Amino acid sequence: MSSKTILLVEDNPSDVDLTKRAFQKSHIANQLVVVEDGQEAWEYLNSLESTAWPAFILLDLKLPRVPGLELLRRIRADPRLRRIPVVILTSSSEEQDIITSYELGVNSYIRKPVDFKQFAYTVEQLGLYWLVLNEAPPPAVAG
Repeated sequence: MSSKTILLVEDNPSDVDLTKRAFQKSHIANQLVVVEDGQEAWEYLNSLESTAWPAFILLDLKLPRVPGLELLRRIRADPRLRRIPVVILTSSSEEQDIITSYELGVNSYIRKPVDFKQFAYTVEQLGLYWLVLNEAPPPAVAG
């Protein structure tokens, strides 16, 4: 399980620390790559070979430079990247954010729980699902 990378796109250092702690508490030993904005995430994804793409992306919506929804739009429009599962993990409960996320092809939309125990449980369940239970499609090949 630990060979699969998780990409966390999050600009809030407190939320990054909480996510790291939650993964540790849940014994999820996968490499967690953290980038602070959508532009950095886009550059990171485009620098990788298909065999090194993350198992899934945890994406916040409110990001500097390139917002989360724009990054999601770019990922889903790119034939090489569109199969990577993307999970929105955000504090936004705006109905329009939820609607737009699903219209753009997000795999899941989860509001960040405020309580650490609930947050840790949520992260544990995400890890178990996307890293263990989910059967991921093979990477798309650029044509």
